Amino acid sequence: MKVANEVIELLVQSAGTWLFEGHRSGLTDREWMALRFLARANRFSKTPSALATYLGTTRTSASQIAAVLAEKGLLTRKASTEDKRSIALSVTPQGTKFLDRDPISALRDQVVILELADRTRLRDALRQALRRLDTALRRHHTDVCSECMFLAERSKQKGSHFECRLFRKELALKETELLCTHFERRT
Repeated sequence: MKVANEVIELLVQSAGTWLFEGHRSGLTDREWMALRFLARANRFSKTPSALATYLGTTRTSASQIAAVLAEKGLLTRKASTEDKRSIALSVTPQGTKFLDRDPISALRDQVVILELADRTRLRDALRQALRRLDTALRRHHTDVCSECMFLAERSKQKGSHFECRLFRKELALKETELLCTHFERRT
């Protein structure tokens, strides 16, 4: 229990480097979370509904956050090419540049200098803890496509390609490392 408490305290202290009250660089915590998420989300998760799922809030609140980010020129909102009834949210070039000032970058930079094996163990341990917590709290888990049960790798003559079986759409290799709110863990 002592080590578990120390781990929690260290996570709380690390959050202090990027969680704050009010605004930092003109954004609230939730706006930073939304911008980070949308910069790493796959094309199926760049909607107000998916953003609401990720943030653990209502669709109305997520839409308001997206509107603020759009007003600041960090995000665009337009009709989805996948579903005309839906809105697609995209980070603008200005938003991508703005992410260079992300307060969480200092923590990421410290994780980057860890040995690869240590980074991998840390990632896997946190992923496992969050999955269990999401299950206990009956929350939906968001994760990368490469870990999802819906991802299928298909062989072609010129190499492999990927497909999301949920959406029945092809995915590029780089898309398999993006976040998806429709994620389902492999059993």
